[in-house]
Amino acid sequence: MSRISVRGFAVASATAVTTVGAVVGVASGSTPAVDDNNFEATAADTTLLADIPAGQQAQVQTASLTQQADAQASAADATAKKSAEESARIQAAKDAKSKKQAAEDKLAKERQEKKDAAERASRSEVRSASAFATQGSYSVAEVQAMARQMIPGDQFQCFSNIVNHESSWNYRASNASSGAYGLVQALPGSKMASAGADWQTNPATQIKWGLNYMDSRYGSPCGAWSFWQANNWY
Repeated sequence: MSRISVRGFAVASATAVTTVGAVVGVASGSTPAVDDNNFEATAADTTLLADIPAGQQAQVQTASLTQQADAQASAADATAKKSAEESARIQAAKDAKSKKQAAEDKLAKERQEKKDAAERASRSEVRSASAFATQGSYSVAEVQAMARQMIPGDQFQCFSNIVNHESSWNYRASNASSGAYGLVQALPGSKMASAGADWQTNPATQIKWGLNYMDSRYGSPCGAWSFWQANNWY
Protein backbone atom coordinates (compact mmCIF):
# COMPACT_ATOMS: atom_id res chain seq x y z
CA MET A 1 0.00 0.00 0.00
CA SER A 2 1.49 3.36 -1.10
CA ARG A 3 1.35 6.39 1.17
CA ILE A 4 0.92 10.08 0.22
CA SER A 5 3.69 12.44 1.36
CA VAL A 6 3.05 15.86 2.82
CA ARG A 7 5.96 17.10 0.70
CA GLY A 8 4.08 16.26 -2.50
CA PHE A 9 2.70 13.64 -4.81
CA ALA A 10 6.01 12.95 -6.54
CA VAL A 11 7.34 10.67 -3.78
CA ALA A 12 4.01 8.86 -3.50
CA SER A 13 3.90 8.23 -7.24
CA ALA A 14 7.46 6.94 -7.30
CA THR A 15 6.70 4.59 -4.40
CA ALA A 16 3.62 3.26 -6.14
CA VAL A 17 5.49 2.61 -9.40
CA THR A 18 8.38 0.89 -7.60
CA THR A 19 5.99 -1.30 -5.66
CA VAL A 20 4.12 -2.42 -8.79
CA GLY A 21 7.39 -3.16 -10.56
CA ALA A 22 8.53 -5.38 -7.71
CA VAL A 23 5.36 -7.45 -7.81
CA VAL A 24 5.57 -7.92 -11.56
CA GLY A 25 9.21 -8.99 -11.30
CA VAL A 26 8.42 -11.66 -8.72
CA ALA A 27 5.62 -13.05 -10.84
CA SER A 28 7.88 -13.37 -13.87
CA GLY A 29 10.72 -14.96 -11.94
CA SER A 30 13.05 -12.02 -12.42
CA THR A 31 14.84 -10.10 -9.70
CA PRO A 32 13.32 -6.66 -9.16
CA ALA A 33 15.78 -3.78 -9.67
CA VAL A 34 14.89 -1.90 -6.53
CA ASP A 35 17.43 -0.26 -4.29
CA ASP A 36 16.00 -0.96 -0.88
CA ASN A 37 18.49 1.31 0.80
CA ASN A 38 17.48 4.28 -1.39
CA PHE A 39 13.83 3.52 -0.90
CA GLU A 40 14.19 3.34 2.84
CA ALA A 41 16.25 6.50 2.91
CA THR A 42 13.62 8.34 0.90
CA ALA A 43 10.83 6.99 3.06
CA ALA A 44 12.71 7.85 6.23
CA ASP A 45 13.30 11.43 5.05
CA THR A 46 9.63 12.02 4.22
CA THR A 47 6.90 13.00 6.61
CA LEU A 48 3.74 11.35 5.37
CA LEU A 49 0.28 12.76 5.80
CA ALA A 50 -0.80 9.29 6.88
CA ASP A 51 1.77 9.42 9.68
CA ILE A 52 0.04 12.53 11.15
CA PRO A 53 -2.94 11.76 13.38
CA ALA A 54 -6.31 12.66 11.87
CA GLY A 55 -6.97 15.52 14.31
CA GLN A 56 -3.60 17.09 13.65
CA GLN A 57 -4.14 16.84 9.90
CA ALA A 58 -7.10 19.23 10.26
CA GLN A 59 -4.97 21.52 12.41
CA VAL A 60 -2.24 21.63 9.77
CA GLN A 61 -4.71 22.47 7.05
CA THR A 62 -6.40 25.11 9.23
CA ALA A 63 -3.05 26.66 10.14
CA SER A 64 -2.14 26.90 6.45
CA LEU A 65 -5.43 28.60 5.60
CA THR A 66 -5.02 30.92 8.57
CA GLN A 67 -1.57 31.94 7.42
CA GLN A 68 -2.91 32.66 3.94
CA ALA A 69 -5.78 34.70 5.38
CA ASP A 70 -3.39 36.63 7.64
CA ALA A 71 -1.11 37.41 4.72
CA GLN A 72 -4.04 38.63 2.63
CA ALA A 73 -5.35 40.72 5.52
CA SER A 74 -1.92 42.28 6.05
CA ALA A 75 -1.67 43.14 2.37
CA ALA A 76 -5.15 44.66 2.44
CA ASP A 77 -4.31 46.69 5.54
CA ALA A 78 -1.13 48.00 3.91
CA THR A 79 -3.07 49.02 0.79
CA ALA A 80 -5.80 50.67 2.85
CA LYS A 81 -3.21 52.53 4.94
CA LYS A 82 -1.41 53.79 1.84
CA SER A 83 -4.70 54.94 0.32
CA ALA A 84 -5.70 56.70 3.54
CA GLU A 85 -2.34 58.47 3.74
CA GLU A 86 -2.63 59.65 0.13
CA SER A 87 -6.18 60.89 0.72
CA ALA A 88 -5.03 62.73 3.85
CA ARG A 89 -2.16 64.33 1.92
CA ILE A 90 -4.48 65.53 -0.85
CA GLN A 91 -7.00 66.88 1.66
CA ALA A 92 -4.27 68.67 3.60
CA ALA A 93 -3.09 70.33 0.37
CA LYS A 94 -6.66 71.42 -0.40
CA ASP A 95 -7.14 72.78 3.10
CA ALA A 96 -3.88 74.73 2.91
CA LYS A 97 -4.88 76.22 -0.44
CA SER A 98 -8.31 77.18 0.90
CA LYS A 99 -6.78 78.84 3.98
CA LYS A 100 -4.33 80.78 1.82
CA GLN A 101 -7.12 81.98 -0.48
CA ALA A 102 -9.27 82.96 2.50
CA ALA A 103 -6.37 84.94 3.99
CA GLU A 104 -5.74 86.72 0.67
CA ASP A 105 -9.44 87.52 0.29
CA LYS A 106 -9.59 88.88 3.83
CA LEU A 107 -6.53 91.06 3.23
CA ALA A 108 -7.95 92.38 -0.05
CA LYS A 109 -11.26 93.16 1.66
CA GLU A 110 -9.54 95.01 4.50
CA ARG A 111 -7.49 97.05 2.02
CA GLN A 112 -10.60 97.95 0.04
CA GLU A 113 -12.45 98.93 3.21
CA LYS A 114 -9.56 101.19 4.22
CA LYS A 115 -9.50 102.74 0.77
CA ASP A 116 -13.25 103.33 0.82
CA ALA A 117 -13.02 104.85 4.29
CA ALA A 118 -10.23 107.18 3.15
CA GLU A 119 -12.27 108.25 0.13
CA ARG A 120 -15.33 108.90 2.30
CA ALA A 121 -13.21 110.91 4.71
CA SER A 122 -11.72 112.85 1.81
CA ARG A 123 -15.14 113.60 0.36
CA SER A 124 -16.51 114.63 3.74
CA GLU A 125 -13.83 117.32 3.89
CA VAL A 126 -14.73 118.69 0.43
CA ARG A 127 -16.29 122.16 0.48
CA SER A 128 -19.33 123.04 -1.57
CA ALA A 129 -19.43 125.82 -4.15
CA SER A 130 -21.57 127.96 -1.88
CA ALA A 131 -18.80 127.99 0.76
CA PHE A 132 -16.79 130.48 -1.29
CA ALA A 133 -17.51 134.17 -1.32
CA THR A 134 -18.31 135.61 -4.73
CA GLN A 135 -15.64 137.84 -6.26
CA GLY A 136 -15.51 140.06 -9.31
CA SER A 137 -12.58 138.09 -10.73
CA TYR A 138 -10.30 135.21 -9.83
CA SER A 139 -6.67 134.45 -10.51
CA VAL A 140 -5.53 131.04 -11.69
CA ALA A 141 -4.04 130.36 -8.26
CA GLU A 142 -7.34 131.22 -6.58
CA VAL A 143 -9.33 129.01 -8.92
CA GLN A 144 -6.93 126.12 -8.34
CA ALA A 145 -7.15 126.62 -4.56
CA MET A 146 -10.93 126.44 -4.79
CA ALA A 147 -10.71 123.26 -6.85
CA ARG A 148 -8.37 121.65 -4.31
CA GLN A 149 -10.98 122.24 -1.63
CA MET A 150 -13.86 120.94 -3.73
CA ILE A 151 -12.26 117.90 -5.42
CA PRO A 152 -11.41 114.75 -3.40
CA GLY A 153 -7.66 114.60 -2.80
CA ASP A 154 -7.06 111.42 -4.79
CA GLN A 155 -8.97 112.85 -7.78
CA PHE A 156 -7.61 116.38 -7.94
CA GLN A 157 -4.65 115.66 -10.22
CA CYS A 158 -6.87 113.96 -12.80
CA PHE A 159 -9.31 116.87 -12.68
CA SER A 160 -6.43 119.29 -13.00
CA ASN A 161 -5.04 117.44 -16.03
CA ILE A 162 -8.34 117.82 -17.87
CA VAL A 163 -8.74 121.49 -16.98
CA ASN A 164 -5.17 122.20 -18.08
CA HIS A 165 -5.93 120.76 -21.51
CA GLU A 166 -9.42 122.27 -21.84
CA SER A 167 -8.97 125.82 -20.58
CA SER A 168 -5.60 126.30 -18.84
CA TRP A 169 -7.62 127.17 -15.71
CA ASN A 170 -9.33 130.13 -17.39
CA TYR A 171 -12.88 130.14 -16.07
CA ARG A 172 -13.93 132.56 -18.82
CA ALA A 173 -12.46 130.47 -21.67
CA SER A 174 -14.85 130.34 -24.61
CA ASN A 175 -14.77 128.38 -27.86
CA ALA A 176 -16.44 130.53 -30.46
CA SER A 177 -16.86 127.73 -33.00
CA SER A 178 -18.38 125.10 -30.71
CA GLY A 179 -19.90 127.14 -27.90
CA ALA A 180 -17.94 125.30 -25.18
CA TYR A 181 -17.31 127.43 -22.13
CA GLY A 182 -15.48 127.62 -18.82
CA LEU A 183 -12.88 125.61 -16.96
CA VAL A 184 -14.11 122.22 -18.17
CA GLN A 185 -15.42 123.52 -21.54
CA ALA A 186 -19.01 122.43 -21.03
CA LEU A 187 -20.79 122.11 -24.39
CA PRO A 188 -22.87 124.13 -24.53
CA GLY A 189 -21.78 126.27 -21.60
CA SER A 190 -25.39 126.79 -20.53
CA LYS A 191 -25.41 123.21 -19.23
CA MET A 192 -23.63 124.50 -16.15
CA ALA A 193 -26.75 126.45 -15.17
CA SER A 194 -27.87 123.26 -13.39
CA ALA A 195 -25.10 123.93 -10.86
CA GLY A 196 -25.84 127.63 -10.43
CA ALA A 197 -27.12 130.70 -12.22
CA ASP A 198 -23.70 132.32 -11.95
CA TRP A 199 -22.00 129.65 -14.07
CA GLN A 200 -20.43 132.24 -16.41
CA THR A 201 -18.61 134.18 -13.69
CA ASN A 202 -18.14 131.85 -10.73
CA PRO A 203 -15.40 129.20 -11.05
CA ALA A 204 -16.76 127.36 -8.01
CA THR A 205 -20.02 126.76 -9.88
CA GLN A 206 -18.09 125.50 -12.90
CA ILE A 207 -15.97 123.18 -10.75
CA LYS A 208 -19.13 121.83 -9.10
CA TRP A 209 -20.72 121.10 -12.46
CA GLY A 210 -17.55 119.60 -13.93
CA LEU A 211 -17.08 117.26 -10.95
CA ASN A 212 -20.70 116.08 -11.12
CA TYR A 213 -20.37 115.48 -14.86
CA MET A 214 -17.18 113.42 -14.51
CA ASP A 215 -18.60 111.38 -11.65
CA SER A 216 -21.88 110.61 -13.41
CA ARG A 217 -20.40 109.85 -16.84
CA TYR A 218 -17.04 108.25 -15.99
CA GLY A 219 -17.29 107.36 -12.31
CA SER A 220 -14.67 109.91 -11.23
CA PRO A 221 -12.33 112.57 -12.58
CA CYS A 222 -9.64 109.89 -12.98
CA GLY A 223 -12.08 107.83 -15.05
CA ALA A 224 -12.72 110.91 -17.20
CA TRP A 225 -8.98 111.53 -17.54
CA SER A 226 -8.36 107.96 -18.71
CA PHE A 227 -11.02 108.43 -21.39
CA TRP A 228 -9.57 111.79 -22.36
CA GLN A 229 -6.10 110.30 -22.84
CA ALA A 230 -7.50 107.69 -25.21
CA ASN A 231 -9.76 110.05 -27.18
CA ASN A 232 -8.55 113.64 -26.60
CA TRP A 233 -12.03 114.59 -25.41
CA TYR A 234 -14.39 113.51 -22.67
